[in-house]
Amino acid sequence: MPEIRYVSLSDMHLGEEDSLLTNLRTESTEVDPYHPSPVMVRLVECIKTLLKDQATKPTLVLNGDILEMALATDNVAAMVFERFIERVMPEGGQLFDKIVYIPGNHDHHLWESARETQYINYISTIPPGNKLDIPWHTTNLFVDKDPPVPLYFPTRLIQRYPHLKKSIVAAAYPNYGVLGSDGKRCVVFSHGHFIESIYLLMSKLMGMIFPKQQVPEHVWNVEAFNYAWIDFFWSTLGRSGDVGNDVEIIYEKMQDKKAFKNLLHDLAGSLAKKYNLPGLGDNMEAALLNAFFDVAVEAVFAMERTKGARLLSEDAEKGLKWYMNVPLRHQLDNECGEKVLPVPQQVTFVFGHTHKPFQEGRDFDKYTGKVRVYNTGGWVVETVDPEPMHGGAMVLADEELNIVSIRLYNESLDAQATGVQVVEATGGGGAPNPLLAHVRGLVDSSADPWKGFPDAASEAVRIRAENLRARINAKAAVRSDAERTNIVLP
Repeated sequence: MPEIRYVSLSDMHLGEEDSLLTNLRTESTEVDPYHPSPVMVRLVECIKTLLKDQATKPTLVLNGDILEMALATDNVAAMVFERFIERVMPEGGQLFDKIVYIPGNHDHHLWESARETQYINYISTIPPGNKLDIPWHTTNLFVDKDPPVPLYFPTRLIQRYPHLKKSIVAAAYPNYGVLGSDGKRCVVFSHGHFIESIYLLMSKLMGMIFPKQQVPEHVWNVEAFNYAWIDFFWSTLGRSGDVGNDVEIIYEKMQDKKAFKNLLHDLAGSLAKKYNLPGLGDNMEAALLNAFFDVAVEAVFAMERTKGARLLSEDAEKGLKWYMNVPLRHQLDNECGEKVLPVPQQVTFVFGHTHKPFQEGRDFDKYTGKVRVYNTGGWVVETVDPEPMHGGAMVLADEELNIVSIRLYNESLDAQATGVQVVEATGGGGAPNPLLAHVRGLVDSSADPWKGFPDAASEAVRIRAENLRARINAKAAVRSDAERTNIVLP
């Protein structure tokens, strides 16, 4: 009988008021970080049901955007993360042997703080006068046999519990690879933000300014070019004091192309008046800034989550093919060569980021046979009306790297229309998936905790959508549109 060795979740957005996994005070829109949300409680009960008869504890793979560090304060995100840890790692009943955390875009700053601290620790071991290596921007793909790189913030959080004093939350970024025992199979977990052009904005702008410069093709350079932009706008701006209080308005305006472009053009005008470039008047400065921002607007509105009617937008489809065929393919080949490992022939790619769970076999030019692609969806409500393609899933892998996905919910007016489903990505033939039959035997959609999960999720979605609508209306009443888009620099 197969045993589950990896459990992957993504896009929990812990601490964000619109996350199903962040508890809200009764009949209030305020976050209650002292208690787990009803959906979090049910999610952990489902995981317990899957693992209760196992002899071996699996690895928990947290695949990005776990702590909300763009639209919540650090303390609230940390406290909601604690509620999750208390349920999955209780004293004497820990569900997991190890936690691997792959930062995404909303929690990218966790990786920045980890890599900087890691570099400080590194230089403390090098005698003065010796060469210092350049700071690194990524981990290796296959990190399980490397010395672990702790994500310091969540690690320190969990080490405050006496029974977890020696535990660490290990970082892998931006990809975490697992090789099968025979070297023929490989699973790669990645948050997935680099499939969208907005997260490659600096690379694209450099290409426009210096057309002869080669576009980054290795994950190290992709991150090195774009990390500051990702860290600023998607991971830290929302926590920047009084400025952060209005950042959510910016995110909401990003749902409307015209409003977002107007906001950025107002910003360009304010910057041009405040800061002078030699030889250029305000009009020329504003024009140059507007050209820059127009590129940003087009990238934003190619974003995956603005395309509700399809699983992947045209931009994300193109980006997924590029990421698989170029940066990830290079990393796979380079590490297998350096570590004298067999190059895997069957690859599975597990990502999140889009908040739209799916599973399917896909053809990529640089891979033999079909790549099985899984998306774990997300747990945050982003629109005032249901988006049926949005939902949450967890992906499981066994010791032979057979993979299945448990679709836990989709946003829908009819919560029980589909119920909880156990599914796999098909294509490419091969032997039947033993993990599929095993997990289907564990998931009884007619009994709790599985039976009640869709209804609990649906109710949480309804409440958060109503809160979102009320919040948008309240902001509109407090400020006129002109006031909300008029940016005055200090």
